Amino acid sequence: MNVARAREAAPRRAGTASQLPEPFIHPSADVSPEARIGAGTRVWNGAQVREGAVLGERCIVGKDAYIDVGVHIGDRVKIENGALVFHGVTVEDGVFVGPGAILTNDRNPRAITPQGEVATDADWTLSPILLRAGCSIGAGAVVVAGVEVGRWALVGAGAVVTRSVPEHAIVVGNPARALGWACVSGHRLVDEAGRPFPPDATGRATCPADERGYRIAEGRCTPETA
Repeated sequence: MNVARAREAAPRRAGTASQLPEPFIHPSADVSPEARIGAGTRVWNGAQVREGAVLGERCIVGKDAYIDVGVHIGDRVKIENGALVFHGVTVEDGVFVGPGAILTNDRNPRAITPQGEVATDADWTLSPILLRAGCSIGAGAVVVAGVEVGRWALVGAGAVVTRSVPEHAIVVGNPARALGWACVSGHRLVDEAGRPFPPDATGRATCPADERGYRIAEGRCTPETA
């Protein structure tokens, strides 16, 4: 691990370089010298960050997490212990990836070709994943290749996400199904009577924690303007 080179390659944004500390990389972490680690980011023990990966500012990469080749991660992202983020994944700002979560990249995985040869990079098709800003992936969840998780969506612990998730949606189970809607604070939205707002209903919902209002219609959740 060449910590010095990883730090030198870290991206810098105007007006922030002097305000944030250099990235911290635990001595036991395996960070490629070809990775770019942003200011204020912390990479903890046993984590691996592969070549070409880009991590933004003020991120946390937990114990034994794996960041694959070319993965792009925004600012203020938390990758918890043991999470696996494979090649082809893009993570926008403010995303939470829970412990043991897995973000895959191949919808038709095989170890060998039909001819019995060991499969190479030329024998499979990359199916990217996009995690939009502010969304959360629960502990032990699996996001299947080719899926987009919308802004502020919440994927429940242990869920298996096989199709894209709308903004603010809460999904749970295997395969993941809609349960309701989430505020930017992470709390489940409720109706006027204080009951959880159904995923297929239409109307106005509010957050029980901060009273933010949302309009829900046709499978979409939109914050009310002030």
